[in-house]
Amino acid sequence: MKAATAAAAKAMPSNRERSRALFEEAKQRIPGGVNSPVRAFRGVGGDPVFFARGKGAYLYDVDGNEYVDYVGSWGPLIVGHAHEEILDAIAKAAAEGTSFGAPTEREVLFADELCRAVPSMEMVRLVSSGTEATMAALRVARGFTKRDKIVKIDGGYHGASDTLLVAGGSGIATLGIPGSAGVTAGTAADTLTVAWNDEAAMRALFAANDGQIAAVIVEPICGNIGCVPPARGYLEALREITRAAGAVLIFDEVMTGFRVAFGGAQARYGVQPDMTTLGKIVGGGLPVGAYGGRRDIMSMVAPLGPVYQAGTLSGNPLAVAAGRKMLELCGRPGTYETLERSSAALVDGLGALAAKKGLALTSNRVGSMFTGFFSDAAVTDYASAKKSDTARFGKFFHAMLDGGIYLAPSQFEAAFVSTAHDQRAIDRTLDAAARAFAAL
Repeated sequence: MKAATAAAAKAMPSNRERSRALFEEAKQRIPGGVNSPVRAFRGVGGDPVFFARGKGAYLYDVDGNEYVDYVGSWGPLIVGHAHEEILDAIAKAAAEGTSFGAPTEREVLFADELCRAVPSMEMVRLVSSGTEATMAALRVARGFTKRDKIVKIDGGYHGASDTLLVAGGSGIATLGIPGSAGVTAGTAADTLTVAWNDEAAMRALFAANDGQIAAVIVEPICGNIGCVPPARGYLEALREITRAAGAVLIFDEVMTGFRVAFGGAQARYGVQPDMTTLGKIVGGGLPVGAYGGRRDIMSMVAPLGPVYQAGTLSGNPLAVAAGRKMLELCGRPGTYETLERSSAALVDGLGALAAKKGLALTSNRVGSMFTGFFSDAAVTDYASAKKSDTARFGKFFHAMLDGGIYLAPSQFEAAFVSTAHDQRAIDRTLDAAARAFAAL
């Protein structure tokens, strides 16, 4: 631990003057100085860090400070930053052209590989983001069922489309707002919400809206109220309820797909949805998304069917090249065993350190995604997540940041471990956490 202490002290950020200057400059042209709200540090206070580069498990800011990174571009960097094989795949694709707006062989191969890895997807449509994937999936589900209403989980976040901003998690939870201005009452009226892990409430909702619900969309592991896993039997109950009602069950695996298992949470838990949405996690760090499912449902998508969805950059050759290499790397022997081992060592270590200091810390972990809540009670849904001590989290966040550890700047976000997080990175993190807990 002495070596880890010395390494941590050497890497501890001494200043972030350039970051502060860039933030002031950004605020003149970019709303709030950031291009995504949670980056603004509103949930923890202070100013955001501007980064220059990343390598492996580490990020380097514009002032030259080094951090062990647990954001991982919000989940997709399963093998760490700037993996050489992914960079090589991108470079080779870029040399042949960055965008065609026309079919390529790469996207056909990628679609086949995705469907083989996620067998519930008999057909798949590539898009450019998770938001685009979830938005399109719901449109297809409505077109397929000829129904209007959809059900989402209270605190579940499925991207920034109008229908899905009702009672959302992620940045909405961080900023403490109920949804978004600009979303019409009519749009919101078709979105029904229910608490996560509450099977009885879901059954009651279906009974009260008999024959009207087109789809249920869920993160099979909630990741945008922090990491909150499904209760035993809950996903199976959703499968039974939706099937009986003729509604489409959509698993939003934008965060969990290939993160918690090869093939996503549906492979880990053995529950097959009707449709699946995927995002940046299948792009190797590049902007990409996908939605797919049963052949009869996906046959509704134009030009095969009447549900229109299009995108010039869908199946972009650079993103597809990175995604294919990411799938290959994830499929190599030992990948998930390494992730499980490193993640368990980190989360167990954090729990032991907090207990030693007498701090209430509840940790939820599924595979290589986790969240530590400053709470003495179990966190099983959005209501219990909101009872955690966000002020204490803010102090912990800044203590860790000053100790060279980069966490998501919100209590209501998951953290992620990559295969690049070796023992040195874990030791450095635990050493910084020991100091941070002591300061609390």
